[in-house]
Amino acid sequence: MKHRAVFLDKDGTLIEDVPYNVDPAQMRLTVGAGVGLGQMHQMGYQLIVISNQSGVARGYFPESALAAVEQRLHVLLRPFNVSLAGFYYCPHHPEGTVAEYAIACACRKPAPGLLIQAARDHAIDLTASWFIGDILNDVEAGRSAGCQTILLNNGNETEWLRSADREPHYITMDLAEAAAIIRKAEGGGQRADFPERQAMGGRGQKAKG
Repeated sequence: MKHRAVFLDKDGTLIEDVPYNVDPAQMRLTVGAGVGLGQMHQMGYQLIVISNQSGVARGYFPESALAAVEQRLHVLLRPFNVSLAGFYYCPHHPEGTVAEYAIACACRKPAPGLLIQAARDHAIDLTASWFIGDILNDVEAGRSAGCQTILLNNGNETEWLRSADREPHYITMDLAEAAAIIRKAEGGGQRADFPERQAMGGRGQKAKG
């Protein structure tokens, strides 16, 4: 039996974006995250984090530090009766300084490798699933895997390199609103695009993961 999932970017989507942070004490859920994930969980979706963690390849922190990050996410979500089904991350970057991780890979977003691996591990139907992120690399990864996509237009996407593969199905501001979009889409029974909640535009470039 195939399951459905909501795949979630971590930094800037699930938790506030503190660049290259692995200190659990600095981790805070984004506005609406607990409520939104609680509603997605009630709708029967598995919740799985998909995150680029190039700080490993750049030598900013060891890969082992991510275990405490994952544990902190579970603690932050517990008051909302939410559990994560998976925590997947890419530690690579082709321009990294740690030789073991300084490679081009199939798991770094916008490549869909982590979603495909998670789908295999958890028997997930990607075409019945969602990817939510705060930059267009997340959208591209989700679309490439066959998911519907939601962009959180919260100011973290600053480059706005547009193409058909990077157009989100839906745009909103936070995970509580994302949950409402998913519920409404389920009621409609189709994959039609939602009206954009907010116009997309560009400023400078922001490094992310």
